[in-house]
Amino acid sequence: MQLFYNQNITETTQEFTFDKEESRHIVKVLRKTVGDELHITNGKGWLFTAQVSVPNINKCSAKIVSKTLQSKNGYHLHLAVAPTKMNDRYEWFLEKATEIGVDSITPIICDHSERKVIKTDRFERILQSAMKQSLSCYLPTLNDAIPFKDFIKQNITGDLFIAHCEETDRKSLKNKLKPKTNITILIGPEGDFSVKEIEMALQNNFIPVTLGETRLRTETAAIVACHSVAFINE
Repeated sequence: MQLFYNQNITETTQEFTFDKEESRHIVKVLRKTVGDELHITNGKGWLFTAQVSVPNINKCSAKIVSKTLQSKNGYHLHLAVAPTKMNDRYEWFLEKATEIGVDSITPIICDHSERKVIKTDRFERILQSAMKQSLSCYLPTLNDAIPFKDFIKQNITGDLFIAHCEETDRKSLKNKLKPKTNITILIGPEGDFSVKEIEMALQNNFIPVTLGETRLRTETAAIVACHSVAFINE
């Protein structure tokens, strides 16, 4: 099954038109014609089955013939991850986390962050592509970048964790995770969180955790955390 994405479709939509890029792909590449079946999601859990009604290369139209609301994971995972120096590493994290299962992502700007300016347009496209590739009907929320000190002061509920490399009393994340809960995990930049940031997190009820015996890159640590949550919820 090939999955298309259109954020404007709702459960009451009966017919709609694809944009020029997807119309060309449907008609020229997939060679779909009148009556052929397509699958579309709006990223909000709905899976729509549609039939091509007008196979126009610039404005391909389709009629919705059925719809199903896909079941959602029994947990909510929010990853707050510092941007990496190399953009492609953060993009890799976004892609893989979407495939594994993440609900919300926030880039956090930390004391040791080398990248402080984030362009989210490309990030959004990567999330959409990964969602379609993994045949998921839920598009993760990508929040605006925010300074660490502002993020930590928000009213965040659920189980809160900060993964860092300081030689202090840290628990193993896998031993602290509980299934079917709301979880927020902080992952720092290449230079790790500063001591001040760690102290601030602890003051705001974040539990310090380790992700294993080796020192991980930012994007690797984020994927390990994401998979640990998905695994405990299987």
